[in-house]
Amino acid sequence: MSSTGWSDRTISAGRASIEGRTHGPRAFLPFVGPALIASIAYMDPGNFATNIEAGAKYGYMLLWVVLFANIAAMLFQAQSARMGIVTGASLATLAARHYPKPIVYFMWIVSEIGAMATDLAEFLGAAIGMSLLSGLPLMTCLVLTGVATYLILGLQGAGFRPMEALISAFIGVIGASYVVELWIAPPDWSAALSGVVTPRLTDARSVALAVGVIGATIMPHAIYLHSNLTRDRVPMNNARETRRVLWFSNLEVLLALGFAGLVNMAMVCMSASVFHAGNPDVAEIETAYHTLAPLLGNAAAAVFMISLLASGLSSSVVGTMAGQSIMQDFVRFRVPLWLRRLLTMIPAFVVVALGYGATDALVMSQIVLSIVLPVPMIALLHLGARRDIMGEFVNGPAMRIASLVAAAIILALNAVLLLSAAGVEIPGLG
Repeated sequence: MSSTGWSDRTISAGRASIEGRTHGPRAFLPFVGPALIASIAYMDPGNFATNIEAGAKYGYMLLWVVLFANIAAMLFQAQSARMGIVTGASLATLAARHYPKPIVYFMWIVSEIGAMATDLAEFLGAAIGMSLLSGLPLMTCLVLTGVATYLILGLQGAGFRPMEALISAFIGVIGASYVVELWIAPPDWSAALSGVVTPRLTDARSVALAVGVIGATIMPHAIYLHSNLTRDRVPMNNARETRRVLWFSNLEVLLALGFAGLVNMAMVCMSASVFHAGNPDVAEIETAYHTLAPLLGNAAAAVFMISLLASGLSSSVVGTMAGQSIMQDFVRFRVPLWLRRLLTMIPAFVVVALGYGATDALVMSQIVLSIVLPVPMIALLHLGARRDIMGEFVNGPAMRIASLVAAAIILALNAVLLLSAAGVEIPGLG
């Protein structure tokens, strides 16, 4: 095992790939992992909450938001991975090196708030799934979920490959679950296509949900974590080898996040197909579960909850990993894993103890994430455009323009949401 957490076997296989000694899928496999781990953030319980309400209330109308969010996510995750590969440092580490201390501490505090919002959604989602499947009280399931995620996090001691394999298995469960759901409840494909290609927002709630979908899809902690996972994975000796590794990284981002995007669209389509016509007010995960059973049968409801449980457990693990790297890379401070896990669990226990709606908490956490998102996003674009940091691999004009357009749209949606929440009437949103 190397000091970076990658096994000697992985490093050797990676070297064989970039030197051209292996070809085809075998050449790609050593580089599979970072985008897969990041992609679980795009299928977390926050996505379930926002996608269920989006499909139930608006049918297929907000599918274009899911598509936009996924394309934007690919842009930013690819750049984060690129930064880690080229510089051998994470985004948070580079921010700490190149920005004044007050800005660094501001970024760290905001990022920790984002990490807490992330863990609230993921931890609650897993507990909800476990509670509905087992019949146990939600508070009991919160404890069991905390223990389970802590045990899974212990796999880090065996290196990154076992963790990547487990996360991949969870992704497989989520994907298979939605294949089953769409087979049981086929969507209106022509309406779905129209929703994908026709941008529309009809009222203030649709704006809030659009921002929530973006917050649930483009995750601040995933942007930070991806650069951490790609740094020093395989040693590179020259620019040609670096370009080869970047090609593999971009391919993994395209495949992993493309799959995550399809899962998110499937969530909206399932909700639109089952709930929109007769149950448009379904906005709670628990209500969706109890409504699915009489409409489609207990098997459909159970598959839905199994996917939610797999999503919550895996994304909670990834969220804790991201929180660790954010704290360590920004302020070079580490806390024991059990303590960080305990601290990030507290908001979920508070929400349940106060009787606040769990799904409402999930949706609000995604809106918080969307408001936090500009911090890592702007830092990524700024640092990625600096030749003194990225050298010849500095982002080109096309990448910069596409990223700036995506960032501008996200910031505009955030501004509309905040104005609406403040009671400012937005023309056309009623």
